[in-house]
Amino acid sequence: MNLKEILEEVEKTISDLQEENKSIPIIVEGEKDLQALHLLGVRGVILTFNKGKSLIDFCDWVASRFKKVIILTDWDRRGGNLCRVMIQQFKGRVEYDVSFRRIFARYTMVSKLEGLPRWIKTMHEKQYENHRKSDK
Repeated sequence: MNLKEILEEVEKTISDLQEENKSIPIIVEGEKDLQALHLLGVRGVILTFNKGKSLIDFCDWVASRFKKVIILTDWDRRGGNLCRVMIQQFKGRVEYDVSFRRIFARYTMVSKLEGLPRWIKTMHEKQYENHRKSDK
């Protein structure tokens, strides 16, 4: 895939995430991730994990309130471990979606959600520069 196609895929994924988040909460690791989603126009319910509860208590709290969630932990080792534990805790209690996390991990060159808005901006700038160079 070229840069234009990658950007289109990531932006389509963000648009899909915005739509899904109208009715399904997103779980992120912390405040910076929440801020990044707001910068990307995601405005629905966003739950931050790092609020002093254990992961098990957090998952129990989520399971008592929601039927489905989107897990959007970072796509680094720590985020992967958190995602796996959440999946184990939610099995049979909460439907979960990790597809957005997988797409961002596959197509972006960042490992943390908080870096996604800046990455998109940088890729748009590169695309613009490539376009300008090809016009000369």
